[in-house]
Amino acid sequence: MLALIQNHPLVSGASLLLIDLLVWRALAATQRTWQVLARVALFLLFSTVIIEAGLNPLQPPPWQDTTLNLVATVLEIVWWLFCARTLTVVLGLLMPRIGHAGRLLQDVLGAVIFLVAVVAAAAYVMQLPVKGLLATSGVMAIVIGLALQSTLSDVFSGIVLNTTKPYQLDDWISIDGTEGKVVEIDWRATHLLTNLGSTVVIPNSVAAKTKVHNFSRPYELTGVSISLKVSAQVRPRRVLDALEKTVQGISALLVSPPAKVAVKGSDLEFMEYEASGFIRTGENKTEVRNLMYDLAHRHLEAAGIAFTSEAALQPWSRPRLLLEEVKIFRALSSEEKDRLSQLMAPLAFSAGQVVLGLGDVSDSLLVIGTGVISASVPDGATLVEAGRMGPGEILGEEGITSDSPSRAQFTALSSCVLYRIEKDAIRSCLEQRVEVRAALTRLLAFREQASRNLLLQKPQAIKKGGFLSWLHKKY
Repeated sequence: MLALIQNHPLVSGASLLLIDLLVWRALAATQRTWQVLARVALFLLFSTVIIEAGLNPLQPPPWQDTTLNLVATVLEIVWWLFCARTLTVVLGLLMPRIGHAGRLLQDVLGAVIFLVAVVAAAAYVMQLPVKGLLATSGVMAIVIGLALQSTLSDVFSGIVLNTTKPYQLDDWISIDGTEGKVVEIDWRATHLLTNLGSTVVIPNSVAAKTKVHNFSRPYELTGVSISLKVSAQVRPRRVLDALEKTVQGISALLVSPPAKVAVKGSDLEFMEYEASGFIRTGENKTEVRNLMYDLAHRHLEAAGIAFTSEAALQPWSRPRLLLEEVKIFRALSSEEKDRLSQLMAPLAFSAGQVVLGLGDVSDSLLVIGTGVISASVPDGATLVEAGRMGPGEILGEEGITSDSPSRAQFTALSSCVLYRIEKDAIRSCLEQRVEVRAALTRLLAFREQASRNLLLQKPQAIKKGGFLSWLHKKY
């Protein structure tokens, strides 16, 4: 056996290298420990083979025969590279690649190990002058560095970003005006997944030099805001009051830190306003922003603030304008809406006042004209807020359709004005219009199902389609 190894070291060494490759491929990635142990065992066996063949990796081959000397030189160089690779996999097992900083440290150490192996092979096996080689390598490094200046800038910027960690995986950030979710950070670039479902690759050198806005820090909060432009002729206090009711009407916005409304800027024609708040990380930010825009439009309209001159061309009363917003009445003709609006009587409520109590049988349909209403459903002996309602939404439909008691309690969170439609008037409308009855029945079934879903889930686990979506159902 030893004679075979001495006479055929290349065949024996190559066979062991092939076995190492096959074993590494055969073992699954989940069997990392067995992979590393197999590689260590094969490296020790490979070392034994070349030593038994009379080779020493710390010295040049002892044979004078040119072919045998060449084979021995290749085997000793391979030994150094095999040693470097074995050390890197053992290092990876002992130091798990946790986070990008851990992966970066492993990559740097692995590169250093291979560099040392190459220099050692050149010095011990090939008997090259290492000092001259290093000097030549320095000149080549300068030339390559100049040629790869941009790439090297990205690499070193990646090291800085992985060390300082201004953002991490799954953070929602904005880099140089590009907003998205961080899905990968490598040596060269940061990969963002945008709202449109596309991936944007931003070089690390750009991320290191520009302003980075991290929406996920602190981790439990995510900021959300909207901005609107309103005619400069409208008094700012009116707009601010409407926007304060907007943020108050969204239960997803956290109480602390509190939501804010402010004037951002102004010119001769328009004033720009901003409403902002915070939601818990994991909430649907896009859904909340859409809801903020919708509620802002409704509360501004309820305050008599129009975005266009269209409202001036329609001399409708506030009740008549509300009927255009209530979906269950959209099947009515313009004349029918005119007649119904004349039967709507305003009712004023102050903040904290109960509009419709739990178990009360409503004798009228109530349409919210202005303000914010909180809907709470019973959960044992307590009431749980299921959602908040704003202008254009209705309540009291149980009493209208089947004389049933209300399954929720509705409380005014701000000063409100509701418009009352008597039961006889609305029932007459339901008898004449099948579409209105069907829409009201669907609304009742939707709210009943939403109430059941709310009580079956933890409050923070409410998904899209729950009571938050109620605010989108402007019946």
